[in-house]
Amino acid sequence: MVEYLPGALRQVDDLLRHYEDRQRDGAARALLVALQAAERRIDEQPDAGLPAPRPYKQLAQPGRLWLKSGRYWVAYSTTQPPVIVAVFYETADIPRRI
Repeated sequence: MVEYLPGALRQVDDLLRHYEDRQRDGAARALLVALQAAERRIDEQPDAGLPAPRPYKQLAQPGRLWLKSGRYWVAYSTTQPPVIVAVFYETADIPRRI
């Protein structure tokens, strides 16, 4: 099972609250489905991620990989066990939010 850093959990909570405030239940469900898929992929293929989300090559750093799941970019550590460190909606200004 993949764990989350507290900052990543806050990001997920903020996204869910945003969707709930706008009564976008489908978007909230899609986020949870995307996170479950990301967790499975990280568990099964921890080295399958990218060094950085396209088009943000400047975000590459040792010990971190990124994967796209649904409409979200998920950053995770390459430690054993891997840990999800950040979750961003695909159109977020990721460099400014890190």
